[in-house]
Amino acid sequence: MSEAEDRELDAVQAALAAEHAAVYGYGVVGGRVGEERRTEARTAYDAHRARRDALSRKVRDLGGKPVAASAGYALPFEVPDPAAAARLAAELEERVAGVYSDLVRAAEGERRAAAAGALREAAVRAVRWRGGSVAFPGLAERADGPSTPDAASDQAPGPGPDPASASASASGTPTA
Repeated sequence: MSEAEDRELDAVQAALAAEHAAVYGYGVVGGRVGEERRTEARTAYDAHRARRDALSRKVRDLGGKPVAASAGYALPFEVPDPAAAARLAAELEERVAGVYSDLVRAAEGERRAAAAGALREAAVRAVRWRGGSVAFPGLAERADGPSTPDAASDQAPGPGPDPASASASASGTPTA
């Protein structure tokens, strides 16, 4: 296998691991989210299950053994109520988007297009759950703000980075 194929397989495996975590996390979301958003949670759960299954097939097509789901995942925060469930759903989607951005970078052709579509879908779901968006979904927000004085004067004031998303691992793999 070439170095590029190894990178792509690693990125597909990371996306598969992220989808495993998202499926687990949506189990928690579905149990805590309010009745008015339960259909939305079920739709997202089904979408992540379908992506997980497709990624398992892609790993095998690339000559690898699909990474197994963990028995459980540490949630980034407690989820005692519907508001926390919605925050968890947004966090799951943002983490999945980050992993798909790595796959977009590693893949080519049809797999790259599919990864870009998955990134877009996750970013849209994150916006729906959170009620707002970020400039570049899937990329970690910088905690130190703009890097130039000119950029600082052009930037509208807003909230700082989400502490929960700052705890995502360096590989982008969710710990849902």
